[in-house]
Amino acid sequence: MVLRMTTHQPRTARRHRTVTERDIELFTEMSGDRNPLHYDAELAAASRFGGIVVQGGVTSALLNALVAEDLPGPGSVFLEVSWRFLAPVRPGDVITASATELASRTDKPVTTLATRITNQDGVVVLDGTAVVWRDPVVAAHHS
Repeated sequence: MVLRMTTHQPRTARRHRTVTERDIELFTEMSGDRNPLHYDAELAAASRFGGIVVQGGVTSALLNALVAEDLPGPGSVFLEVSWRFLAPVRPGDVITASATELASRTDKPVTTLATRITNQDGVVVLDGTAVVWRDPVVAAHHS
């Protein structure tokens, strides 16, 4: 494996989204995750989170869109992720996902990204890295 560290101005992409209660419902329909922290306001308020929290999959999904649409772009899939969930996301929060290119392979269309999601107050709610492969045929079609 030959990595080329980014020596030029690294590419960065960002996406924003307001999280809604409907996002919780849709994720539950898809995943079956009915954790009371996502639905039971009274119980969630008594927990260490102090209120309803959105599933981590809803939060990290914004990075799926960013990688597939923006950086690297269409044809991209995650090979590996290392994410830490640092703060809760709640319905009504405006989250911003960002990805910055750290390195790319010279022998394959593989890119390592620094990934982060913040809320409207600038609090980091997710932080980590992702390794992404981009299909050359799809990439060429969308260039």
